[in-house]
Amino acid sequence: MANDAEAENGRQAWQDAYDRTPLRDVDFETMSGIPVDPIYGDGPYPGQYPFTRGIRPSMYRSRLWTMRMFAGFGTAEDTNGRFKEILRNGGTGLSTAFDMPTLMGRDSDHEWALGEVGRAGVAIDTLVDMRDLFADIDLGSVSTSMTINGPAHIIMAMYIALAEENSVDRASLSGTIQNDILKEYQAQKEYIFPPRPSMRLITDLIQFTAAEMPRWHPVSVSGYHIREAGSNAAQELAFTLANGFAYVEAAMAAGMDVDDFAPRLSFFFNSHSDFFEEIGKFRAARRIWATWMKERYGAKDERSMLCRFHTQTAGVSLTAQQPEINVARVALQALAGVLGGSQSLHTDSFDEAMALPTEDAARIALRTQQIIAHETGVANVADPLGGSAYVEWMTDEIERRAEEIFSHLDELGGGSILEGVYAGIDNGYFVGAIADSGYRFERAVNAGRRIVVGVNEFTDGDHPGDRNLLRINPQVEANQLKRLNAVKQSRDDSIVRSSLDQLVIDAADPTINTIPATIKAVQALATEGEIVAALETVFGTYVETAVM
Repeated sequence: MANDAEAENGRQAWQDAYDRTPLRDVDFETMSGIPVDPIYGDGPYPGQYPFTRGIRPSMYRSRLWTMRMFAGFGTAEDTNGRFKEILRNGGTGLSTAFDMPTLMGRDSDHEWALGEVGRAGVAIDTLVDMRDLFADIDLGSVSTSMTINGPAHIIMAMYIALAEENSVDRASLSGTIQNDILKEYQAQKEYIFPPRPSMRLITDLIQFTAAEMPRWHPVSVSGYHIREAGSNAAQELAFTLANGFAYVEAAMAAGMDVDDFAPRLSFFFNSHSDFFEEIGKFRAARRIWATWMKERYGAKDERSMLCRFHTQTAGVSLTAQQPEINVARVALQALAGVLGGSQSLHTDSFDEAMALPTEDAARIALRTQQIIAHETGVANVADPLGGSAYVEWMTDEIERRAEEIFSHLDELGGGSILEGVYAGIDNGYFVGAIADSGYRFERAVNAGRRIVVGVNEFTDGDHPGDRNLLRINPQVEANQLKRLNAVKQSRDDSIVRSSLDQLVIDAADPTINTIPATIKAVQALATEGEIVAALETVFGTYVETAVM
């Protein structure tokens, strides 16, 4: 009887929360006119701990996921045009890709940047570039995601400075900066400073945004790049959440209460091609995060227990062979992300295996999300696959495998996940595990045990011919160098030098938050590379130890 009463109370609590939630003005029924309920099956229900079934009681009935499209190429003006095209076509958030020199904290005129300026993303050297990047876009009304890590605090400082130039209060800014340095040492390799001072910069930004930017996510803990590097689904989940736990421990060690910052942490996952495995991974992510935050880290605010995440379809799964069929791959991967309860979604363009996406390809990718949202009916019911014996087993199994990895890291760190992650970086554990997983997958493809359509089977019809690919004009680099030189000629070098000197002083004192000094430096038109060079005098530069 007690269990029956608890179940009834749980159902009533969910119903009360659902009734308080404003819903979208649509008919929640099938194409045949059959009304559908917002939830089916037993509790815990969506919006109830441990949130396996979703973070909100109504899920997509009240609000669809944010439809982000990744954009960034050439100069800031080039990307600004693409941003406006995305917004005109119904995109509801902007996601910014930066070029390799920017990601590595080097200016466009650095010797390492030769041939890479504006190639794989937009080139941002100074606040002047940031002005052009978001020209005529209201930063107070758009949600912006910026995919950058090593120099994330510098790009964030530019964004804050730009907002204030346009009379947009920093407290009203909404969005996410990736700022997840741990996965760089594990998978993507876009690091600058050693791990520990890099974590200092991250905790500085967490503290700064917690105090002054309540709508901003200061870290997007990213499994996407871990998966793209070759990990399997369970490793992606476990390594990502372990990094999340590490950031929690670092912020708490810096003196912050967990409930003061954890509600603004977010995640970024890959949605790959194994449909049910991906759905199970997303459901397990919410359950693990909620459980650990409550039981291990003592979170009391329910918002600290919510695993909010952005999803991107698997770029590594895209094929240059018969690229048009990538549209089908992306649609299925996106559907898995939606059925798994994503808060935000990016769909890859079908031509990205060959080049940055064209406008037409990006539009098809966005339309794919819109079809899922408005034509399939999957947004009418929360966790529609919950209760499936297979989905529930998959969720449990992914969680079990992830917990095994957490146990290993906890042991490595002597009871600290943060120290375990540091140790796993130092001893090559992460790199080795990802490499082994990727190797096993490639062996299966090469042996024909795993079929990739158009690559090792069904290869007829692959006629590349002349494709309409986005090509970056070499003149882009020359133009960016002229822009950068003009900024350097026009600024007051004494103010630049003074701002950098102050940043070095602040960085040398672990009790001082470095973000205010960084904002002052970008306002003085110090370049990203100059700021990085100043910090390297304090923090040093990371050199990876080869693991055989």
